[in-house]
Parts: sequence; C-alpha cells; structure tokens
Amino acid sequence: MSSYKYKRILLKLSGEALMGQYQYGIDPFVISRIAKEVKELIDAGIEVAVVIGGGNIFRGAGLAEAGMDRVTGDHMGMLATVINSLALQDALEQMDVQTRVMSALKIHEVSEDYIRRKAVRHLEKGRAVVFAAGTGNPFFTTDSAASLRAIEIGADILLKATKVDGVYDSDPAKNPNAVRYDSLTFDRAITDKLGVMDATALVMCRDNNVPLIVFDLNKEGNLKGVVQGQSVGTKVEVG
Repeated sequence: MSSYKYKRILLKLSGEALMGQYQYGIDPFVISRIAKEVKELIDAGIEVAVVIGGGNIFRGAGLAEAGMDRVTGDHMGMLATVINSLALQDALEQMDVQTRVMSALKIHEVSEDYIRRKAVRHLEKGRAVVFAAGTGNPFFTTDSAASLRAIEIGADILLKATKVDGVYDSDPAKNPNAVRYDSLTFDRAITDKLGVMDATALVMCRDNNVPLIVFDLNKEGNLKGVVQGQSVGTKVEVG
C-alpha cells in the first residue's frame, strides 16, 4: 500500500472499451486484461468499485432519436450494463477475485440490489464491486452514475478509462494540433465543454470535491500508474 496514493477508487469503463477488435459485444481478451489489472490492485489492498456503460451492446439515446420512447430506450440501455457487469464479474472470479454485482434495477437472479452500506462493506472485505444499471433512472448517463456512486461510497478518486490519453482542448482525432491538459478545473471543463463527462457528472464531482482522472485504458499498466499517483492522463479537480 505504501506505493499507492489512493485507497478506494471508482473505475468508470465505457461499454465501447470492452469491444476491443470487434464492432460490438465483448472482446474476451480485453475484459480479461482489465480484470487482471483490477486484480493486481485488489491484491495490493486497494478497494475497487467499477461502473460500466452499455454502448457496446445498446444505446437507448440513439433509438430515442429514431422515435423510440426515451424511457424505454434508457431502461434497455441499463440492462445492457448488467450484461457487461456480469461479464466482468466472471472474468474477475476466474482470477479468484471475489466480486459482487449490485444493480440499481432489481434483478435478484443475477445480482444484488444496490445498497450503499452493503457496497462499502463488500469493499472493506476486499471484494470488487461492480455497479450495474446506472442510477436506475432514465435520462441519466453512466457517467452520472459513476459520479454518484463515487460520492456515495466515499471514493478517493474517480477514474474514467477512455481510448485517449487525457483531455484535449479539441478532438485529437480531427485536430492534429490539439493540446492535452495535464490538469484542469471542473469549472474549466464545464465552461469550455471539453467532453470529459456530461455536465451533471462534473458538477456532482465538483460540488462534492471528488477528483477525476481521465486516462488511456488501452495502455497496459496505466491503471496501476494512476492509482500510484504517477503523471498519467489528465486530472480534473476543484480549482
């Protein structure tokens, strides 16, 4: 533990991060690698909670734009996150990491109900906890769910794993001269609409003083480096 800066973390994974080489679904190699990195942290005594999106399977907002009822679409998206959460649970348990999936929707056959005090107790016992089904409410993203759960469990840091190595002043895929920030404030991220997370998630983190680090998940070892306090990605905090 002496080499780690944070004791309790919440890791936010996008559903797309699980696709790997595929166009949709879950790449077994990618989810196994993520599980391996999470296991390394837990073996070192770090308490790890995870929130996963569902974009690799289903996007409710997309179908809502095509005419589907938004509430129905969002509930379908929540169920997609449950699928991803169960997949991560299986990958972790194959590596002998005790894991609990806690869902904001009641699906007793495959997961526990989300209860804050119980989630904290799981973490204290060294179990990985995967929060599924977002907040359980339509119109809220899994980014907002990650911020909410990080605040509720008293996480030291919220880690958003992405496909890029931090936050840029413009889209680096479109602008080769885009500048990456080493750090910035929540107010700057919100005002400049930098696309770090949605505004609701950022405001919740800001108002509850939960720092955020955005980093590249595809580079092996980055997750460990972030938790050790190395200069990886972009740190967003209260100014």
